[in-house]
Parts: sequence; C-alpha cells; structure tokens
Amino acid sequence: MTDLAGAYAAARPRLVRMAYAILGTVSEAEDVVSECWFKLVRADRQRPVADVEAWAIVVVARAAMDVLRSARLRRETYPGPWLPEPAPPPLVDPADRITLDESVSFALLVVLESLTPPERTAWVLHDVFGMTFTEVAAAVGRTPAAVRQLAARARRHVSAGTPRLGVDRRQHQRVVEQFLAAAAGGRLADLVATLDPQAVLTTDGGGRAGSARRPVHGAERVARFLLGLLERARPAETRLPVAVNGLLGMVVLDPDGTVDTVVSFTVAGDLVRRVDFVRDPAKLRSFRLPERG
Repeated sequence: MTDLAGAYAAARPRLVRMAYAILGTVSEAEDVVSECWFKLVRADRQRPVADVEAWAIVVVARAAMDVLRSARLRRETYPGPWLPEPAPPPLVDPADRITLDESVSFALLVVLESLTPPERTAWVLHDVFGMTFTEVAAAVGRTPAAVRQLAARARRHVSAGTPRLGVDRRQHQRVVEQFLAAAAGGRLADLVATLDPQAVLTTDGGGRAGSARRPVHGAERVARFLLGLLERARPAETRLPVAVNGLLGMVVLDPDGTVDTVVSFTVAGDLVRRVDFVRDPAKLRSFRLPERG
C-alpha cells in the first residue's frame, strides 16, 4: 500500500492538470482524481497494478469525460456566459495546490468549450500531454484511427479560436501591464489603443447581480465598459496583479479580503484580445492567494 500511495502521489500533479484541461474546473478535476485513488486501491487488491500512472490516466480521462457530459447539460441553463474556473497561483506550501501552468491557459480552456467531450479529451491527451493515439484510444474508448480524427477536428477548432497557443509570458506581461496602466489613467483613447479591434469582454457571474449577461464586443465598447466599472468601483475594494493559469491577470478583493472577481487576459501580438471576468462565487472558492509578507 505504501508503494501504491507513493506511485499515485507522484502521478497526481499530471492527473489533476489533465482532468482540469478536460473539465475546465479545478474542484471537479480534484474530485475526479481523488475518486480515482479509491478505484486504484480496489483494483490493486484484485490484481496488482504494475503501471500506476498509465492505469490512472485511463481511469481519470474516462471519468472526466463522463463528468463533462453531464456538466454540459447544466451549462446549457447557466445564467449568462459560462467561463472556466480560474487556476490560482502557487501557494507558499506547494503541497496545498497543484500548480497549473500556461499549458492549460484560461484562453485555451475557453476555446475548448466549443468541442465535444470526446474531441476535447482526445486533443488534451494527445496535443497537450503528448500521448500516442494508441494510448488515447484506450482512454477514450475508441480506435486509434477514430481518436486521430477526433484530435484533428479539435485541432482545427482550437487553431481558429486561439490567437496563439505558445504564449510568451514576458510579452503577455508587458501587454497586460500597458493595458492596466491605460485603464488606471482613465483616458478612453489610451485604453482603446491597448485593445484588439475585435476585443471581447465576458463576465461570468453565475446569476450574480451586477454581472453583464452578454459579452461586450469591440475595442471601444470594451474600453467604455471597463472605465464605467472603475468609476463605480467601491473605494474599499483592492485590485492586485496575480497569476491566473500561470499568466498575469488580476484579482479584486472585498474589504474583508474575500476574492470578489478574477480577471484573465488573452493577448494577441501587442494587444489584449479577450478580457474575462469570473465572479461566480462557486468558481472562486478555491482561488487562494499566496501570503504577502
């Protein structure tokens, strides 16, 4: 049992990242991986599991795909736009939270919502985690030829929907910092100049009052919306730069330090392409900030 637990602990970070990329929620990903441990213990009692990670990848991928199917039905009746759950920055104690880097960026998760559960799973396993189509087939329950087609369809959707998968972290930071400085300056023209002409702003409030129920399109409309938010901001709230899925974003804190909003930015070239506000309290429960000292 000690050896089994050690092998599973070593595989767990990869399993959580994989489940998160399939599901788009940290909490559900961790639930799926935790349940896999109990399945592993039961399976190992019947017949020793030789390759724990390979076994767990198949079980977690299938379970995540099943959870995603049922989640899609709930999301169809979700009040307003549905956005993924943002991954928090690493904490002081790395054991408290699996680090989810930009390989599963927020922008990528938004695009993955357009895929079917089998397409999304096949693409994540092959294109993000480098598994062979034979290995993916075992996880998805299809033939290697079928999962190759699933991944190819998914790849076309992802390529059309994301400005660039290989994010340069320094460039992202530079563009976002320019955007934040322009927003703080309060001049409409300066803020518009930092936004892509096709910029989109989306708010996921989970039905919460004060959240936009429809996306805002176009650089000038997005800029006006943002400046309006800043004018109406509560004096006691705090806005801090923070890593969101490994890239520079922003968090808004209530006076008591509770996370009110997490903001993710998608950068294309030298401009901000997307601004995503996550305000649904259910999606912010696990978003804890590193201790400041």
